[in-house]
Amino acid sequence: MEERQSIKCPVRFSDRQEIRGILKYKVYRHKGDQKELIEEFCDDNLIVNGARNQMARLIAGNVSNRSINRIALGTNGTAPDVADTAITNQFAKAVSAFSYPSMGQVQIDWELLVTENNGMAILEFGLLCADNTLFSRRIRNNPIHKESDISLEGQWTIIF
Repeated sequence: MEERQSIKCPVRFSDRQEIRGILKYKVYRHKGDQKELIEEFCDDNLIVNGARNQMARLIAGNVSNRSINRIALGTNGTAPDVADTAITNQFAKAVSAFSYPSMGQVQIDWELLVTENNGMAILEFGLLCADNTLFSRRIRNNPIHKESDISLEGQWTIIF
């Protein structure tokens, strides 16, 4: 019997770029009808392995529950890792809107109202798919102490 040899096909892309994300948000303090901007944040985030699995299945037509539909906030300040699968002590809510600012980009708008998630020391942010797969994760060094006078507004842009 003849032995079969496997052929290795090298993958070479001259324009190869990793999928990445940018998380932006503003933190407001409310006093009566007034709101004061107390912090602005903008930085890259980590796209985790769950995102790659979701995208592979989407391309193959397996679309059920694959789309991002929620923002999650949590209490874990451990550095993000591609193997992350969950947000600790998670509070999740539906995202507000989607837009497409440039070719190969999707912007996901979200907000956290003064009436939501009060009492949490927020250290981590994540995007969740409809099937609860974690898509991306970002942490803070210092917590946002979420109380009834604090709200957040943000955009999470995924770049392909």
